[in-house]
Parts: sequence; C-alpha cells; structure tokens
Amino acid sequence: MFTPDAIPPLDRDAGDRVRGYLDTLTKPPGSLGRLEQLAIALAEMTGDAFPDVTPPAVLVFAADHGVAHEGVSAFPQHVTAQMVANFVAGGAAINVFARQIGARLEVIDVGVAAELPGEGVVVDKVRAGTANFTRQDAMSRAEARQALDIGVRAANRAIDAGCRCLIVGEMGIANTTASSAMLAVLAGEAVGPLVGAGTGIAESRLAHKTAVIERAIAARQADPDDPLELLAKLGGLEIGAMAGAFLGSAARRRPVLVDGFIATVAALLACRLCPATRDYLIFAHRSCEPGHEVALSALAATPLLDLQMRLGEGSGAALAFPLLQAATRMLAEMATFDAAGVAAGDTR
Repeated sequence: MFTPDAIPPLDRDAGDRVRGYLDTLTKPPGSLGRLEQLAIALAEMTGDAFPDVTPPAVLVFAADHGVAHEGVSAFPQHVTAQMVANFVAGGAAINVFARQIGARLEVIDVGVAAELPGEGVVVDKVRAGTANFTRQDAMSRAEARQALDIGVRAANRAIDAGCRCLIVGEMGIANTTASSAMLAVLAGEAVGPLVGAGTGIAESRLAHKTAVIERAIAARQADPDDPLELLAKLGGLEIGAMAGAFLGSAARRRPVLVDGFIATVAALLACRLCPATRDYLIFAHRSCEPGHEVALSALAATPLLDLQMRLGEGSGAALAFPLLQAATRMLAEMATFDAAGVAAGDTR
C-alpha cells in the first residue's frame, strides 16, 4: 500500500523556471490564461522545464457490480462484457478519441462477471463482479487492496512502454451507483443531490436508485476515515483500480487526466489514501452527473472542459488531452521577444 512518502513532491524550481520563461515569449504576460498555468503545473509534475506529454496512454478498467440486480441502471449487467468486446473491436467512443490523439490503449478486466476473450484484453481479474452491497460488503478488504494493485501495475506498464501522460477510464454497469455511495460517505453529503441518470434511467427511477444507495450506506456503515474499508464495503473493482492507477502514475511523476464523475470519485479515494496524489491530477471535464460538482469541490478542482458529457470510458479526458499538448508546444515552439526581434512591452 502506498504511503505519503511514496509520491515525490512537486518540483517547484522547474515551475518557477517555466513561469519566468513564459514572460519572455512573444505575447503579453498571462495572456494565454489557464494554458500558462497548465504549462507550469506540468513542469512541476515532471521536473522538466520543457515537459512532454506524448505519447499518452488510455487505461480502461472494466468490472461488474452486484448492485445492478437492484434495477439501478437502464442497461442489464451483461452490457459490461459487450462493451469490452466493443472496445477490443475499436468501435467505442474512447477508441475513436484514443486514435485521434495517438494513445496507447489498454483494456483491463478487473472484475467482469463473464469470461472474456483473452486477445485484446488484459485479464487481471480479482473476482467476477462485486457482491450486491445492499446485502453484504461489495468485496473483502484484501480484494480492495488487489484492485488498487492492479491499477498500479497498469500505470507502470504504460509508463514502462514510454507513455508520458495517463488517461484513466472505466466501464461497469451500475458504477454510478457505487460512486454515489462512496462519495456520500467521503464527502459527508446527503445521497439525493448526488444521484444522476447514469446510463440514462428515467427521472421516475431516480428515487429508487437513491433509496438503494441510502439503504446500502445504512447497512454497511463504512468508516469515512478508512478509505480501504469504504472501497471494500461500497465500491467497485474498477473504481479501486482507477485509484491505483492514479497512485502509480503520481509515484512515477507522470501527469494524469481525470475523466468524469466516476473517475473523480476514484481520484478522491486515491487522495484520501495518499494526499500527495492530488498534485499530479489534472481534471479534464465537468460531467453533467450532479455528484460530479461535489467530488470536484472536495478536491478543489477546476476542470478544463464543460461539454455536458456523462459517458465515462475516459472519453472526456481524451478530448482534453490536446490542451496539454498545446501547453507543452507553447513552451517548446513559441519564439521569445529576443529571438523574434519583437520589442517587449512595459507592464510596470
């Protein structure tokens, strides 16, 4: 398990060098706004005054949830396995966006409740889906730890393959239910305002989904100060693996783009396990799931995009990746005032 000293501190000196260099480029100081802040953040994460984020890696973790049997999703549980097959065939949104940005894509079966074809899928399964957490703990504490370790291993594989930025996504029918339950406990919030349509359930079914989550929280009595217990009692295997990927990437000084609601809850879990993880997270977009705003607030996070998305898979993070590329290319390719023969302004 990670400890706070497993993750290195940010390189503030590299950030200061970039901050000064930005003001020598042919533009008014600060005129590229958050893109300049992003360049500084990437320098601090990587320790490089001219950071590089290419090639990126996309890690999609897939698992099933026993609570799906409570009728909380618009889709049946076997859709998880069907979507994994779609990922392998290259037909999902994340495949399209990963190709667009030249990403290395890996699909990891952490706990799909079906046998999957081995080709095209990394099978690193803890168990065939979680238990129905309205009736018993979703998994054991040891299984929760296994899920975290799977995420760390996946991050290390991507980094060892030469990837310089990670995009972490998921697939798992009913995982907004698990995420909402975890968030309610972690943030100390009432369940109702956190619950959204997920896969697209009708407005009339939101009350049922909320009641299922409330019943589970009351039954499980997870300790908000024990993140591993919370994952075991109310979480999902892919949520644990995502948290592990965030931890593993931070330990290797690689920036991570955090996707939407489920990914942000996984990020919150990772930060509760090891607070220094937060320094290496870049939040890609604001989902239209209502709980996402609460999760973002808990992490003091301002996303790069707001496209009214709620797909998951890492799709919003893949769309935000070109902004990171732009920030690094701005540093590497823009001319300075001296080099371009342009007179610098007087901003005193």
